[in-house]
Amino acid sequence: MKIDARNAGKAIADAASWRAILLYGDDAGLIRERAAQAVRVVGESLDDPFRVAMLDRETHDRLEEEATALSLIGGRRVVWVREAQDALVPALKRLFEMQTDTLVVLEALGLASRSKLRTLFETAKEAASIGCYPEEGRALSATIGDMLTAAGVRIDRDAMTWLLGRLGSDRAAVRGEIEKITLYAGRGGTLTVEDVQDCIGDAANATLEDATSAALSGDRAAADLALERAFADGANPIGVLRAVLSALTRLLRVAQAVEGGLGRAEAMKTLRPPVFFKRAEAFNRALDRWTVSSLLGACAQTQALELACKQTGTPDMALCRRHLAVLCAGGRR
Repeated sequence: MKIDARNAGKAIADAASWRAILLYGDDAGLIRERAAQAVRVVGESLDDPFRVAMLDRETHDRLEEEATALSLIGGRRVVWVREAQDALVPALKRLFEMQTDTLVVLEALGLASRSKLRTLFETAKEAASIGCYPEEGRALSATIGDMLTAAGVRIDRDAMTWLLGRLGSDRAAVRGEIEKITLYAGRGGTLTVEDVQDCIGDAANATLEDATSAALSGDRAAADLALERAFADGANPIGVLRAVLSALTRLLRVAQAVEGGLGRAEAMKTLRPPVFFKRAEAFNRALDRWTVSSLLGACAQTQALELACKQTGTPDMALCRRHLAVLCAGGRR
């Protein structure tokens, strides 16, 4: 059964009512967080060897064995499968025909929309198929607000605006940064812009911002280094391209305002969140290199590349590296 994004939280909280849960999408942090929540609901722990079995790609062949095993201490068991693929479909079909109360939780990062695994879960009544995609805008703001409320911390509107502009979209990274600022504020505290900047500075998603900033300002060496660091930190090509598109859009807004007669400094002040002072120099260099027409072209190319990277079998990381190299050489030339 396909679960709507608005009902995902309820479905995870009610994990005991399902025989299997498939978590797929582009947000690795959200997939892992929801998988852990589902495992806790049924297994009551993440590391109980009698009730929770963890399977990685090398041990997928043990799925049926683990799913039909009985707990030695009683209670319902959970099989937590990581890096799930279509090759598991035959085993899962056999399990769905058996009488077993074991919950199977599968993580499938980047699973294609036409995959056999998704089709199986979306058509099975006792299985839940839940998409986990990066949150943006109001959805991200609501998630951050819920986390702060749970910690008993309030935040100013300006601080929230600044925070939304600095945090990445990966749930694990967002949660880590929110835990940092709630610890700083303490229960009952209120966070201001200065508080959030002191805690987070430019660290959140810094490598991606470094890569996009360097590429658009023409610094090939810095862009390549930052991009490799971002990939090493777990960034995926789709996330990189969305960061690039965001940076291009901000440049485009300022360039169009300047073309309309507004001064560059005044135009930059209209951006929300504002340009971080440490990146102002690179932002100005980028504005010197790009025109409105070239920025529009770069935005279109980035959107087309994101779509291409979502196709099965596409060498997305190689294409992403090439795109940043093209941006480094692009601009007015």
